[in-house]
Amino acid sequence: MSPDVDLTVPRPGRHALRDRLLALDCRLFEFAAERRWPGAEPVLPRLSRGANHGVLWFAAAAAIAASRTPRARRAAARGLASLSLASLTINTLGKRSVRRPRPVLDPVPLVRQLKRQPITTSFPSGHSASAAAFATGVALESPAWGAAVAPVAFSVAMSRVYTGAHFPSDVLAGAALGVGAAFAVRGLVPARVAAVPPARPRAAAPALPDGEGLVVVVNTAAGTADRVRALHDALPLAELVECEPSDVPAELEKAAARARVLGVCGGDGTVNTAAEVALRHGLPLAVVPGGTLNHFAYDLGVEDVRTLGRAVREGEAVRVDVGRVTCGERQGIFLNTCSLGVYPELVRERDRWSHRIGGWPAGVLAALRVLRADRHPLEAELGGRTRPLWLLFAGNGTYHRMGLAPGRRVDLADGRLDVRVVHGGRRPALRLLAAAFAGPLTRSPVHAAVQVDRLRLKDVAPGTLLALDGEVTHVEGEVTLEKLPEHLTVYRPTPSD
Repeated sequence: MSPDVDLTVPRPGRHALRDRLLALDCRLFEFAAERRWPGAEPVLPRLSRGANHGVLWFAAAAAIAASRTPRARRAAARGLASLSLASLTINTLGKRSVRRPRPVLDPVPLVRQLKRQPITTSFPSGHSASAAAFATGVALESPAWGAAVAPVAFSVAMSRVYTGAHFPSDVLAGAALGVGAAFAVRGLVPARVAAVPPARPRAAAPALPDGEGLVVVVNTAAGTADRVRALHDALPLAELVECEPSDVPAELEKAAARARVLGVCGGDGTVNTAAEVALRHGLPLAVVPGGTLNHFAYDLGVEDVRTLGRAVREGEAVRVDVGRVTCGERQGIFLNTCSLGVYPELVRERDRWSHRIGGWPAGVLAALRVLRADRHPLEAELGGRTRPLWLLFAGNGTYHRMGLAPGRRVDLADGRLDVRVVHGGRRPALRLLAAAFAGPLTRSPVHAAVQVDRLRLKDVAPGTLLALDGEVTHVEGEVTLEKLPEHLTVYRPTPSD
């Protein structure tokens, strides 16, 4: 293995302030090397080695995610994303910009020294940058987990001076870069805790201290056994009905006939079905996030059974908007999104392959197959003109841009449909990416956006696919999208709780 830069390059000329700072840095290093660090000898060298190549932080992320709470999983993902950005910056810019040799190990006792000495340049410390980035990223999403990780991150950073691998200034610079990387990631993808949904409009809903009168239909295909146990602990008198996906609609109808409050545990498609039943029977809805993405529950502010249980016990609820689609004699609702074009095609292709090769590989394969097709999946009349479209997206409420990540809503009762259109043309992948990067721009050559309370599409071709909260159906002819303001009552604790 060879160094990543040539350390034999002549040092720059003298500079009084820089030379004094470097001399101070050397004296601090020697001071630390000469001091005995109680209890550090058996721990810090091992921590330093364990952090090589980020192994320690990947293990920490796995341990955090294993707690199986949504916030913990997001904290682990944010920590790793921050670490990745910090490492990329260090390896491409940091160590190649300042060609500083490693400290001379003479003052460092042999028992402290690493068995394999690093051969890259010294400034800044990559280990310190990774430690600070991971700990800060975790803390920005979950302060509790951040507090647990911080002492380990601090120890890793200190171990680099203890073992003689870095000067103190290398560690400080690396830590500062790591913290900056974590905040940069937050700039691209804001932490969910930074955008608290408003508590209004409040709604009257029954307070069920032990859950009596609540009937919860659980979709067992979502892998919700742990949530069912937690729900039983939080609301012991609630009735829980577990069933297969095909039985969910029928069980919801039965539950609505005897319930004071209708509950559901499953993904967004299951929640959509439950909302339709709750509206028809005039019941408030209690949602337990039990799917993969859980867009509606998370945008509402219900992250787990604990928060939902608190809301049900106290009778805390809000009214939210519902989107409605009408095509001929058929109607359907959506709580999150309604889309025509590429997205329903992707969903159909993904479902065709997911049971054979898994969800993520099926999604990639579906994107390749759909985006390489030489036909536009949708033609519709907009503004008196029939034109090809790659995508028409209508959100139930305004979706705010989150950098490069999908948007989220902070108000589920704003009375608006957030309509985005990607125009037809060549190179659909580039057009869709351009629309994603454009965010909420109202006009561009490939993308348009408008907020309305009603939208009518004419001359939709027969067999056109439409997705309501991820569930795909066929439409044709005239399709009307409209907003039903504050139509559904949903349990949700107030932010002050």
